[in-house]
Amino acid sequence: MEWDWDFVWQIMPTLLEGFKITILATILGAAVAAVIGLALAIARRSPIAAVSRTVGFVSEFIRGTPLLVQLYFIFYVLPDIGIRLSPLVAGVIGIGVHYATYTAEVYRAGIENVPRGQWEAARAANLTTRQAWIHVILPQALPPMIPALANYFIAMFKETPLLSAITVLELMNQAKSIANSNYRYIEPMTLVGVFFLAVSLVSVVGLCWLEERYARMDD
Repeated sequence: MEWDWDFVWQIMPTLLEGFKITILATILGAAVAAVIGLALAIARRSPIAAVSRTVGFVSEFIRGTPLLVQLYFIFYVLPDIGIRLSPLVAGVIGIGVHYATYTAEVYRAGIENVPRGQWEAARAANLTTRQAWIHVILPQALPPMIPALANYFIAMFKETPLLSAITVLELMNQAKSIANSNYRYIEPMTLVGVFFLAVSLVSVVGLCWLEERYARMDD
């Protein structure tokens, strides 16, 4: 089968629409992962053993089961108990919560890397626990985490084709629809690869820049 440029330009608008959904799902999923991951990391440090152990068990369970199974559960099983979500919302929640369990470990490592003296200094300054977290601990813990969090962001972007399994009209789903309708696979699937490769390369360059900047800050 020969490459058909006319067909490429014909399908490009549809693929770009799917690409927008892919980017949107990645950004929203990353936001969910960042917020929930921080909450999980703080909960894992709770002095209440029941809280810490429960959060640890839930995190391990989510990490130990495939993302695709979790997406199916959220989109197809939850409606049986009256919880109905749109495909995009279900996808964002699924991918966000899944990666939150990974970002939580990054947060936890970063928080534990903050010298204990900083906690003592915050208490000596009569800061509340909330103020200590916001003004002392997190500003020191977050910068070293950025490269690792960026890596998970890239991985999340590459996982978005799984959202096609729950009918999200992202890039891969649009490409499959075009290919099945026209019985031409080479152009849409190649373009999907090009889109993912381009974004991944840009992200890797940005990640390298962040790592170099952090290295200079340490020096």
